[in-house]
Order: sequence, then C-alpha cells, then structure tokens
Amino acid sequence: MSRRIFILALWIRVWHWINVLLILCLIASGLSLHYARPGAGIIRFSLARDMHNIAGIGLCIDYAYFFIGNIVSGNWWQYIPRPHGYMQRCWVQFRYYMWDMFHGAPHPFPTTVADNFNPLQQLIYWGLMYVLMPLMIVTGLTYLYPTVAPDRWFGVDGLLPIAFVHFVTAFLIFLFVLVHVYLGTTGDTLTSKISTMITGWHEEEADACEPLAQESGLAAGATATDVSKS
Repeated sequence: MSRRIFILALWIRVWHWINVLLILCLIASGLSLHYARPGAGIIRFSLARDMHNIAGIGLCIDYAYFFIGNIVSGNWWQYIPRPHGYMQRCWVQFRYYMWDMFHGAPHPFPTTVADNFNPLQQLIYWGLMYVLMPLMIVTGLTYLYPTVAPDRWFGVDGLLPIAFVHFVTAFLIFLFVLVHVYLGTTGDTLTSKISTMITGWHEEEADACEPLAQESGLAAGATATDVSKS
C-alpha cells in the first residue's frame, strides 16, 4: 500500500524553482567575484558582477513573494517547530539520518498536509528562510548601494563587517544547498522528492512509515486525508 497526498501549492513550487535558479547563479557569480584575478574565476569579472547584481535583485523580489505568500496562505506555520517534546523528536530524526535510514528503517515522521517538514527540517528551514536569507539580502543590498553603509563600524571600514557577514551567510546557504540536494535523493525512489516539488503530490509507502510514527507517539498530531492506492 502507498499513500498519496497533495502538499505543495503551485505558488510554492514556482517560488522554489525560481529560487533554485537564482541561488545557483549567485553561487557561480559570487565565487567568480570572490576569487577574481587574471586567468581565474568561473566567469569573467564584468559578467559575474552583472549576473550577481541582477540575480541578487531577483532574489529580493522572489523572497518578498515567498514572505507574502506564506502570510496570505498560512503556510508560515510549517516552519514553526512544535515545542512539546521537540528535542526528543529532533534526536529521533537525527538518528534516522545518521543510522536508521541506512538500515532500512521507516521514516519516523510521515509527511502530512499539516506537517510537510520533519522536526529538523522545521528548525533548519526556519533558520534559513527567516534568518540567513534576510541577512544575505540586507548585506547584499548594502554592498550594491554602499553609500548607505556607515563610514566606520567596530573601528574598521564600514563595509568590512558587512562583507564578512555576507560571505559567511552565503557559505552557510551553499552548505545547505549541498545537503538539501543529497537529502532530495533519499525518498522511496531516487527522484520521488524531486517529483513532489514538480507536481505537488507526495507519495510514500504507508505501511512502512505509519506504524513507527504511531508507536513512538512523536509524530505530528494533525492528520491529512490520504489518497491511497494499491
């Protein structure tokens, strides 16, 4: 038996794939700018600069679309960790990623309409979308319009701390992308999670995952109407 539920609205999927393209463009152009010197860099400096600026502005617009869409649709709730027993649920999920997954164990927290994310995803995605992304956007806009930066900050040139925060934030987002791509291949099939982000439909083996969630008492309380098929 498998269960099939619709969990991702069209606006989320559109935002996600636009975000993917913009982030990849920013990574490629950002690396070229950071390591710019004669004969080096993935992209020549002038093109990388223009790409980075255009993609950065695009990311600001895309993030505003995401932020407003989450408020209007109520999807923001997906990013808020449920406090009761949260640390225990995180440990169960961490153990699954580090050990259980490689030994055929079922997923401890089946995806539902009410809870698209497992406990670790809630924490990481909240930090990514509501801490790291705003930091990267604000520091990037400051670099694009340097006259708004203070002349001196913490005893150094005003742009230096901003550059440091921008670089560290971008590096953390780059690490997230690597892990995100890997975990995107760990569904029931190699492409099942990618398919969900294209179609909006999530499908998994119900018999394999539901009993563990019920026995542990740690799964999210809300239930969804599933479309089951043999």
